[in-house]
Amino acid sequence: MILADKIINERKKNGWSQEELADMLGVSRQSVSKWEGAQSVPDLQKILKLAELFGVSTDYLLKDELEPEGNASNYMERSDIERNVTKVSLEDANEYIELRKALLPKIGIGVFLCITCPVLLIFLAGLSETGKFGINEKTAVALGLIALFAHIGVAVYLFISNSGKLRKYEFLEKEDFETEYGVDGMARARLEEYEPTNSRALVTGVLLCVLGVVPLVICSVMELPQIIIISTVCLLLFAVACGVYMFVAICGITTSYKILLQMDDYTSRAKRTNDRLEPLTRAYWLLITAVYLAVSFLTMRWDRTWIIWAVSGVFFALVRAIAATIVGDKK
Repeated sequence: MILADKIINERKKNGWSQEELADMLGVSRQSVSKWEGAQSVPDLQKILKLAELFGVSTDYLLKDELEPEGNASNYMERSDIERNVTKVSLEDANEYIELRKALLPKIGIGVFLCITCPVLLIFLAGLSETGKFGINEKTAVALGLIALFAHIGVAVYLFISNSGKLRKYEFLEKEDFETEYGVDGMARARLEEYEPTNSRALVTGVLLCVLGVVPLVICSVMELPQIIIISTVCLLLFAVACGVYMFVAICGITTSYKILLQMDDYTSRAKRTNDRLEPLTRAYWLLITAVYLAVSFLTMRWDRTWIIWAVSGVFFALVRAIAATIVGDKK
């Protein structure tokens, strides 16, 4: 760890905010923020005061290779034997973050298109059932399928063209790596700064997904005409698509920082578990996609078969949790 990381860790261990630590040191909160972001270094007097406040030695604060004795267990997740790992420089880290910021909105649009691809088909099918507007069932299905495959085609293009640009940094999500001086401090500072934006996007996305079903429930209970109920289904898909877009395009930026910090789902242990579960994940969603398309085309009830995705998403969390437990027991 570097000095910036150690200041962050010791401050949080003591439950102090940046402002509280700044008051104890007689400096501004901005100074503490710059220290933790590796943008500046405290002078010798401040380092001596930091060591006194944290109850650690100045050697521990100043020497990158030293770790506190009491925290040794926190650094045992890596293999017990020495391994050659890739080193990530500050330049690499900044390039990775900026690249994800540029690409995630495009990938989010692809996800949005995947979720909304059956909307026109559902709506036109509903119109054809009313016998109005001169749209028969065959025409409705034909136009709806054209729109569906067009949506999927554009989405696949966005996934392939943009995901390929991140291939250079795929190892960050799958392999252990080491960060050079300043990377951890920069990532932590940006993560804290971005947290309010992430929280707003997360809450908004969840509300869109949850509240989007309300009009459908109300219309169903009131036994309104079928075309109105079908319209609320389309509205629900749009609401869910907007919510998921926010998860991908906005909340995904937070994931970028967590990947660099190797925290939460990106610790060494979590990466090994994810690697073992990847074949299961791919097989599961390929199966669900096949079931969804088969049921939808056989019944032509696209206004109802969308529920397969919602149920499958909840069930997948259970399947993955069980599989992760099994994998963990075999370690």
